[in-house]
Amino acid sequence: MERFVSTYAMRLDSKGRMSIPAPYRALIARDGLEHVYCHPALERPALQAGGARLMTGIDALIERYPPYSEAREQLAGALYGAIEILKLDPEGRVMLSEGLKSHAHIGNEAVLVGLGDSFRIWEPGRFRAHLAEATAKLRALKAEIGSRGATGNTRADGA
Repeated sequence: MERFVSTYAMRLDSKGRMSIPAPYRALIARDGLEHVYCHPALERPALQAGGARLMTGIDALIERYPPYSEAREQLAGALYGAIEILKLDPEGRVMLSEGLKSHAHIGNEAVLVGLGDSFRIWEPGRFRAHLAEATAKLRALKAEIGSRGATGNTRADGA
């Protein structure tokens, strides 16, 4: 199964359209779609986007809760209700709504970042800050794992 991978810098044209990279379009087309699902990321100033696998993940998350439960209804409303269907034009471009651009603070440039089953759309400066923080956390985790491995201890509590 192929994944959304890599990072692409894109410019929005004068009409506010943005190209979706060809490898991403190929994955979406494989799902039989001519559009991209997109919603504001819940925990980041970015947009979550993708095809059928994004929707499958959302479905699975919502289905963890009992039908008619308050949690399920809130989650479904927050996710399904916020999704916008962005139609791909013949050149592989989509139009981001003002609401989506506002959430992610996107002006005339964006960065698309693969996350496997989906991708995120970021304002470039905010993505650089996010990437620096994530890289620092990853380095710290690597150092922690490496120090535990030197003693043969793989438990975080040292036992």
